[in-house]
Amino acid sequence: MQRNLALLILFIPGVIAAFGIKLMRDTLFDTFYPIFIYGSIQFIAGLILFLGGLIFLAGFIVYRDRKKRNQEKESAS
Repeated sequence: MQRNLALLILFIPGVIAAFGIKLMRDTLFDTFYPIFIYGSIQFIAGLILFLGGLIFLAGFIVYRDRKKRNQEKESAS
């Protein structure tokens, strides 16, 4: 159950980052969503979504690696 929850927690920011990439790509190919007034706003929103998802995933990986390293140090002592 915990692995499924962890997978879901990692899946959601991945989808958000992918949607951010899609927004940026659509801006470059002149496909605009009506919610955004200007293309630059759509691109910035996509960039923010992409960076937010990427930072969350990177933070999760760094946290997991540090936790694993600390557990290995404690078990070796």
